[in-house]
Amino acid sequence: MSGVSVTKDVRDAAGAADDLVVLNNVNKHFGALHVLQDIDLSIARGEVVVVIGPSGSGKSTLCRTINRLETIDSGSITVDGKVLPSEGRELARLRADVGMVFQSFNLFAHKTVLQNVMLGQLKVRKTDQTAALEKAKSLLDRVGVGSQADKYPAQLSGGQQQRVAIARALAMDPKVMLFDEPTSALDPEMINEVLEVMQQLAREGMTMVVVTHEMGFARSAANRVVFMADGKIVEEATPEQFFSNPRSDRAKDFLSKILHH
Repeated sequence: MSGVSVTKDVRDAAGAADDLVVLNNVNKHFGALHVLQDIDLSIARGEVVVVIGPSGSGKSTLCRTINRLETIDSGSITVDGKVLPSEGRELARLRADVGMVFQSFNLFAHKTVLQNVMLGQLKVRKTDQTAALEKAKSLLDRVGVGSQADKYPAQLSGGQQQRVAIARALAMDPKVMLFDEPTSALDPEMINEVLEVMQQLAREGMTMVVVTHEMGFARSAANRVVFMADGKIVEEATPEQFFSNPRSDRAKDFLSKILHH
């Protein structure tokens, strides 16, 4: 197990001063189920952390606690040095700093693609109309759906809708982006168009926490892989270390199931 502490020490020395998201001894129960158990995790500015593990391991819950879509029972979570507020205006402000992309795209069906990307800028950031419009257009171009701006979400493919959802989150200038299984509701041929946008964000230095089953993305885009099982972080390592030489039996078992089927 010495490898664990070495990696962690190296990371702590390098990253402690510049940690953007810090979870400290976080616990969460759903009834009798202890879904997050003593979670300690720090994410440095500009780091891409991919969280993987079997279904029911707590990955999505972990992701959703970082912008307080799920409350925690004990422990603390800070974003850019501020403890997560529990409710009210402060929480809305924090959520604007923490972009979230869900499995189901959560776009407003009755608004156009362009309006979906403008809405948060107008309502939360209080950006003026012209600036919000310009920014929305440029972000839609950036994610490759600029030509769809005047359509409604239902007129777009799943892959296009998810790219709009990414643009909408980016419109808030978030400090960190959370992706909760962003491709799991997509048809196989649409997965890559979404992953490519995420790869690009990673290259541009966006701080990202990504819960995914896409191991290719984990290998190529992550700075660190966090492996969860039964509500605990079992192992964290670089993608290279994790995929070539996982230390825990749980991780070996998980990888053997998904990489050799």
